[in-house]
Amino acid sequence: MQSPVDIYDSAKQFVLGRLWRADLETLSAPRQYVYQLLRFLFVMAREISTGQLTLRAMSLVYTTLLSMVPLLAVSFSVLKAFGVHNQVEPLLFNLVQPLGEQGNEIVDKVLGFVENMKVGVLGSVGLVLLLYTVISLIQKVELSFNYVWHTKSARPLSRRFSDYLSVIMVGPVLVFSALGLTASMMNSEVIQAVMGIEPFGSLLVFLSKLIPWVLIVLAFTFVYIFVPNTRVKFSSALVGALVGGALWQGTGLLFAEFASSSTKYAAIYSGFAILIMFMIWLYLSWLILLLGAQVAFFHQHPERICLTDKRTPLNGRFREQLALLVMYRVAYRFIHDEGPLSLDDLADVLHIPVDRTAEVVQLLLDRHLLLETNSEPAMYALATDPAGLELADLLQLIRSPGNEQAVLESQILAGAPVDAVLEQMERGGREQLGGQTLRDLAAG
Repeated sequence: MQSPVDIYDSAKQFVLGRLWRADLETLSAPRQYVYQLLRFLFVMAREISTGQLTLRAMSLVYTTLLSMVPLLAVSFSVLKAFGVHNQVEPLLFNLVQPLGEQGNEIVDKVLGFVENMKVGVLGSVGLVLLLYTVISLIQKVELSFNYVWHTKSARPLSRRFSDYLSVIMVGPVLVFSALGLTASMMNSEVIQAVMGIEPFGSLLVFLSKLIPWVLIVLAFTFVYIFVPNTRVKFSSALVGALVGGALWQGTGLLFAEFASSSTKYAAIYSGFAILIMFMIWLYLSWLILLLGAQVAFFHQHPERICLTDKRTPLNGRFREQLALLVMYRVAYRFIHDEGPLSLDDLADVLHIPVDRTAEVVQLLLDRHLLLETNSEPAMYALATDPAGLELADLLQLIRSPGNEQAVLESQILAGAPVDAVLEQMERGGREQLGGQTLRDLAAG
């Protein structure tokens, strides 16, 4: 009989070795599914253990507490114009349902704050600050999602206000209109007549109980598609939303049991117990939302389900190679009048992950070698005439340090022998290239 230490060693050798060395194509279908599931669970556990998802969920809790009242105030102002503002309260009660009576008390207090806030009398400065507080919450969510999707760059400032305000203004109207339509359909005479016929009545009752979960899944899907600054496939967003919605519902049931049996916390923390329970539920909700986004990422990029974490920065030679490839492709399109390329187009053409492409494109934008359009999605074009850009100068610009690195390099004492070697290498490279330009490279 094996000891616990031997069992642990065997399991460790399997997880870190045989699980990843196995050729899935040679395995039977059931074993392929098991191996894929174990690999997926391993990378998900690794993402959680690094602590980044939990830290970002904690940060979003703090931002939510600051932005909750302004967000509801703006939503109320929009929803009143459409006459559906009365449906906000039932939805909020549903969101904090795991907290029980304490959740209802929190919702009543928050809605009291919202009703006391008069958006019309804030003035221009107050209104701007109100919108900024709301937008900062969505921006924080975007940064967290960009981390999950390995996206280095956030939306440009010009797009933030237009995209974020469209969510704030249009999103609540669509959500509550759908809720109102669902409620009216359930109360219609036709549906009521069908409910009186079995087994259709029991089926409709069962489906009506699934409506909150379906709405959560649809909301998660919308967030996963819209918020990250990258292209997310609908199928991947839906898979992540299904997992996130199931986790949210299941966690809600468990948390409801925990909240109902936590009377001793009220004795310890007194009036603060409600706030503490609310913050814990907010944290779990944000963490589940981020976990669903992580599932969507791995579904869209199954090649990222691997033993090693690929968040390491690009090394010098690989970065130069990718940067030259991007410039070559953009210049090729330019001289053949084929139009600019998007980030996803570049990733598909170069057969490299989107986040690596984004990292290189951002480098070229910082060096003013590429220009980004305001279209959706953003397109990238040359910032200069390729006939006037020598490859030696292009390499020099790619190798040039950023602002922080330049300051660090300026603090290093110059060494004459070392500098002479570097200058000799640069002269040799220029002589070998012989004045070749980016246009020559693209044309050849």
